[in-house]
Amino acid sequence: MKSKKRSMEQIIEEQIQRWKLMQIENPIEKPGVSIITISREPGSGGSIIAKQLAEKLEIDLFHQKVLHEMAKNADVNTQLLKTLDEKGLSILEDWISSLVHDRYIWPDQYLKQLMKVIGAIGKHGRAVIVGRGANFILPSDDCFRVRVISPQQVRVQNVVKRFNITENEAKRRVIRTESDRRAFIRKYFNAEIADPVNYDMVINTGTVAVDNAVTAIAAFVGAI
Repeated sequence: MKSKKRSMEQIIEEQIQRWKLMQIENPIEKPGVSIITISREPGSGGSIIAKQLAEKLEIDLFHQKVLHEMAKNADVNTQLLKTLDEKGLSILEDWISSLVHDRYIWPDQYLKQLMKVIGAIGKHGRAVIVGRGANFILPSDDCFRVRVISPQQVRVQNVVKRFNITENEAKRRVIRTESDRRAFIRKYFNAEIADPVNYDMVINTGTVAVDNAVTAIAAFVGAI
């Protein structure tokens, strides 16, 4: 357990150091959409798509566990905000205020931290963000929002193969995770995670191969 925790802390620390270095170097941004958010049904292959997409575009990948760790750690949160300049911080505060007002939400401490984390990542740009309601936090004009779905039976079989468990166990895991994610979005954003209006692209991996999905997303964000 300790080695996993150190590994996560190291990942976060290395990312923060890269952002600090970028502040000094002030690199020229490449054209195209800077942030891609991936929301996915459990077992749909959304995480695999996110990983391959980040590799293809040579940009950062932030998955759910990293986002959660960054949001719950106040010290990391403070370090993260220090990587933004005064203008970036001002824009971030405006984003958060607008989100709270427009969605009529009353954020608890965790959501406040999460919004700051995802907002800061959004300001730095060049990243794929997986889960945690990122598509509801970032302005739609500043990101490309993807939803990955698949028929339940396909997802169950994917989970069976990935975790080497029985079909019944896999189905229970899929249903439980799906319910948890739906509840998270409803609680914090007063929204429905499966509503297609919340996304720019919806991909069904029951009919679209992962490689083709990655190529399609990359094409839409103007990377190829």
